[in-house]
Amino acid sequence: MSKVLFFLTTLFLPVVLMTASCKGQSLKPVAGGASVYAIVIADGANKNDNESALLLQKFIKQSTGVLLNIVTENKYKGNTAFYVGQTSKTTALNEFSKIENDGYLIATKEKNIFISGRRGHATEYGVYHFIETYMNCRKYDGWPAIVPFLKEVVLPADLSFVSNPSFVYRQSYYPMSNDAEYLNWHGLHKFEDLWGIWGHSFFKLIPPQQYLSTHPEYFALVNGRRTPTQLCLSNPEVLKIVISKLRQKMTDNPDAEYWSVSPNDGGGNCSCDDCKKVDAQNGGPSGSLIRFVNQVAASFPDKKITTLAYGYTSHAPTHIKPAGNVVILLSTIDAYREKPLSEIPSASGFRNDLTAWKDISTAIFIWDYCTQFTNYMAPFPVQNNFQPDYNFFKDQHVTGVFEQGSGDTYSDMAELNSYIQAKLLWNTKADIKAITDDFCKGYYGTGASSVQQYLNVRQQNLIASGKHLDIYGNPINDRKSFLSPEQLTAYNALIAKAAASNTNPKISDNIERLQLPLLYTTLQQSRHYGTEEHGFLQQNNTNVYKVNPEIMNKVHEFVAKAKKVGVVELSEGGYSPEKYQEEWNVIFARTWPVNLFYDAKVKLATPFAEDYPAKGNHTLTDGMTGFNDFSYNWLCFYGTDMDAVLDAGKTVDFKTISINFLDDPRHWIFLPVSVSIAFSDDGINFKTASEQKTPVEQEHDDLFIRNYNFKVPGKSRYIKVIARNNTGLPSWRNYSNKKPMIACDEIMVMP
Repeated sequence: MSKVLFFLTTLFLPVVLMTASCKGQSLKPVAGGASVYAIVIADGANKNDNESALLLQKFIKQSTGVLLNIVTENKYKGNTAFYVGQTSKTTALNEFSKIENDGYLIATKEKNIFISGRRGHATEYGVYHFIETYMNCRKYDGWPAIVPFLKEVVLPADLSFVSNPSFVYRQSYYPMSNDAEYLNWHGLHKFEDLWGIWGHSFFKLIPPQQYLSTHPEYFALVNGRRTPTQLCLSNPEVLKIVISKLRQKMTDNPDAEYWSVSPNDGGGNCSCDDCKKVDAQNGGPSGSLIRFVNQVAASFPDKKITTLAYGYTSHAPTHIKPAGNVVILLSTIDAYREKPLSEIPSASGFRNDLTAWKDISTAIFIWDYCTQFTNYMAPFPVQNNFQPDYNFFKDQHVTGVFEQGSGDTYSDMAELNSYIQAKLLWNTKADIKAITDDFCKGYYGTGASSVQQYLNVRQQNLIASGKHLDIYGNPINDRKSFLSPEQLTAYNALIAKAAASNTNPKISDNIERLQLPLLYTTLQQSRHYGTEEHGFLQQNNTNVYKVNPEIMNKVHEFVAKAKKVGVVELSEGGYSPEKYQEEWNVIFARTWPVNLFYDAKVKLATPFAEDYPAKGNHTLTDGMTGFNDFSYNWLCFYGTDMDAVLDAGKTVDFKTISINFLDDPRHWIFLPVSVSIAFSDDGINFKTASEQKTPVEQEHDDLFIRNYNFKVPGKSRYIKVIARNNTGLPSWRNYSNKKPMIACDEIMVMP
């Protein structure tokens, strides 16, 4: 049989090739508890090749009980061996020259077996591929690898393939990647290992606490004053300081390959005359950014400088190109996730930006998102998007992908997401069905079919709903999409079925984790439903509600299990499981009075914000006050007043009217200028009873809820509440094209 060079095109292709070749000849480097093979490394083998040899030795010993000796090439006198790393025999192979970046080769020749890469951890990648393909080992998560007992190791006698990655940078940002073995097993990267400075970096280079008071001119001119939002990129001193700071850091960290020079998160770019001139010449703020980054990059020709095309810098400049050692990191943040980025309308801006950047740059990385940052534990069915998205990136000549999941904390389907991403980031054409089947069978055992049915059904329900899947969404909005109470019941039944058929304790834990996002969704939705069915409150035949004890038990169950599986925070920068329990304890301890105007009809003279509908008009009389998240039980009014008339249907006696408004500047939500109360018997002629004005707000970022309490004893059928919105954003938050929003939870009428 003549030798054939095989290029790996799917995950399981080597298995197919092995089967075909074994019909002819095969090699058995280990058989019957013995081996004549050794592991040979180069005389001056580097650290990675040494570690790769030890890995191969360890897994063969663990699987077969046979310990192979490791020897250097000049001392080996045997006839057959595993040649690991860049030995002279390996580098002489024709295939070796076909390795690109951190790809690797696996080859057999004259009964010898060769595994090698050219750089970094590539040889390790090859070893892990060998033990996965020919020894059936698996590494599904951060737990120890699955290593089956083998009587023999078999592979084709005439095998040769080179596996080159689809992208030079590949990161799946989930907890599994904190395990070094998982990372190298799947050929993944961590930005901590590659970048000297990562992400939003302007203030890492020029901190305002160090420079603002003495050199305000280093910072962005916004609305006529220097503000600590971004840097002034036309100031020559800023350039000097950035270059000096980078040179110092590069000296301290010479192995770092990339260095970020990127705007801070948020807006507030400089509008001084010099910056504005460059931006005007280039169609937007990316003009001054790329000019500045190019100037920095010119001082470090042997380093790669990355910068973010994100937010106000997402559009490519029109008359300037990134330097050859500048890498553009383009974000997909504005797109919904129910469909692939290549087709979903909300990603049209991203697609246009990618095309424009591709026309002027040969080095583009994508910063993509695959979790719900506001609710890490909410179900988020995105698995079907990975392959079409990565193929789209590859077709557009993207060279790297940062896939941002939940980072160091656990989230919905974290293990499966990371596993699929790893396989596809290495090879976008891999067999996604085979990958998913393999994972589910190995990870969920006899429950695999039920788990896959659960994943398929929730995906189908999402698409059938026609609703969006938002990385900043929540389980409340999705209650009318794929997370209705009825659908949650069906999902739980499938997971219970998967658990019932299993007896392996580790697999039982794996299946139990699937139930956590559904439990979390039930709890979060109970806040929305409040006094209604599926809510956390129950009628008590008094003027106050009681807490549903079943919800209390579910909270304790969720918190205990969340801590067990490694949930660190429930949202980006949000509560830990312990703080979540504390939040619920406060809710349980509160008195929940009955609203005398419960379910009163509400007529709005001004429309609420369509993007945040809550329960619509009914939000204001559903008996439920709001929580710290504006997504829960807050009716929002964007750029307009709230003018609401409540009709109880009959005359009601009362003493107090209590109304809450949310103050959340980070989400452009501010307190109203004033709140007034008026009464009427006919719904036409109203008499103002009281008005409260809000003091001018000082700069702050903290969220709080402000109560407006009106002691207005009387009786009425109709109540009008007018909350005057701000005419514009406050000066300390006025660097966006947004309008101010006010948010009201409940017009509580009490005896």
